Amino acid sequence: MDTLYHRVSWRLMPFLFLCFVAAYLDRVNVGFAKLQMQADLHFSDAVYGIGAGIFFIGYFLFEVPSNLLMTRAGARLWIARIMISWGLISSALMFAGSAASFYVLRFLLGAAEAGFFPGIILYLTYWYPAQRRARMVALFMSGVAVAGVVGGPLSGWIMKTFAGVHGWNGWQWLFLLEGLPSVAIGVWTLFYLDDDIRAARWLSAEEKQLLENAIAADRQQQRDLPLAQVFGSGKVWLLALIYFLCVMGLYGVSFWLPQLIRNSGVSDVFDIGLLSAVPYGVAAVAMVLAARHSDRSGERRWHTALAALAGALGLVAATVWSDNTVVALAALSLATAGILSTFPIFWSLPTAMLGGTAAAAGIAMINSIGNLAGFLSPYLVGVIRDATHSTASGMYLIAASLLLGALLVVGAVRR
Repeated sequence: MDTLYHRVSWRLMPFLFLCFVAAYLDRVNVGFAKLQMQADLHFSDAVYGIGAGIFFIGYFLFEVPSNLLMTRAGARLWIARIMISWGLISSALMFAGSAASFYVLRFLLGAAEAGFFPGIILYLTYWYPAQRRARMVALFMSGVAVAGVVGGPLSGWIMKTFAGVHGWNGWQWLFLLEGLPSVAIGVWTLFYLDDDIRAARWLSAEEKQLLENAIAADRQQQRDLPLAQVFGSGKVWLLALIYFLCVMGLYGVSFWLPQLIRNSGVSDVFDIGLLSAVPYGVAAVAMVLAARHSDRSGERRWHTALAALAGALGLVAATVWSDNTVVALAALSLATAGILSTFPIFWSLPTAMLGGTAAAAGIAMINSIGNLAGFLSPYLVGVIRDATHSTASGMYLIAASLLLGALLVVGAVRR
């Protein structure tokens, strides 16, 4: 079975990983665009925070319907639709000329992308049993870290090199050049991705049966609950709250990392992009190692809690030593590694508990509620920064959210 799953992983994971790299670039390049567009369009930090975060309102509203539609339309068609639409809208952000247009386009971007992440998490349950899933989610989610490694230098280079070309600002070229690849990958999805094991023409009938037997055995441990019962489940709401608190940390880092590096004394946008790759590079390794260890030991709660705690400590240290570039970068590396390592292990909890339509709805519900923190986190930091002219209080708030999430995982979640 190991050889067969190795083959499946080489077929699926590089492609899904590439999709998530494109998704995350389109989601957080607004953090780099801020370094120029804020001055060009005369946005306050609060306006930027609302625009960055309103993405998640659209995401929240359309997340559950999108995941339920995927179970009907099929993963191949639905994921392709999601990627093509978000790529076009992300590129259209180059035409944002006011706060209102910025808000509208960011909202539409969230609505277009809704369903992608929970759709992939659900898709992985079609292929992998629980004991193999955390490491696959980690490989998929390492796209976040690699997007940071590649996206930082790339974004800085685009903004510096293309500034003024054809009369467009660097941030406009950033949105255009980082949005179009998603459209191309979305078209590729139509020809490459299979809806499930049964549709995979690259597997023999015997191989399909072996994989389906493993999934069938796994599903005996899951519950396919009515949708009303899923939405009313205290366990699902608890997991959504924990995810919300962890996402506060994720987007606190994602949207404000360039600004935090600038605060340490680095001014050139290309240098900021290069340095921002360091925390994500560390995180790419840490999250895969943490997920692999969690799969081997079968332990989830303490792995998730300790990763969140490391994220909180890193943010506090980066804030305390914010004027020292070397120490701040090391602390931000710890914070990013800890925060990103929570997610692949966390997703082993709901996917082991829910199956069938309940899994589609429950995963989407947890993700949509949790990602509301993507609105709240940049908005609160922006408001606090406008009021105090410092990011320190905002970072302490995000660290506290991670600490509370760690405590809830240990104290409230049972095996």
